[in-house]
Amino acid sequence: MNKSELVEVAAKEAGITKAAADKALSAIIGAVVATVAKGESVTLVGFGTFKSAKRAARTGKNPKTGATLKIPETVVPKFSAGTAFKAAVAPKKPAGKKK
Repeated sequence: MNKSELVEVAAKEAGITKAAADKALSAIIGAVVATVAKGESVTLVGFGTFKSAKRAARTGKNPKTGATLKIPETVVPKFSAGTAFKAAVAPKKPAGKKK
């Protein structure tokens, strides 16, 4: 699903126009990006948490030449799925009876 398909579903579910749904989705995405860029986290209970994480400096290898190179420390965005989201994607199977 891409953004336009998501906007279409949101508009239908909320009973609003596609333009209004697109504007709302863009505002939400912008707010999440701005907040995570400041180093804060955004938690949507049941859905998940967006946050930034430091990735340590490490040594890599150029796949073309095989030469080693230093990859500097950086900050990357990270998403952790919430319990309800995880349960919806991979529902737990009922435990079988033990003999």
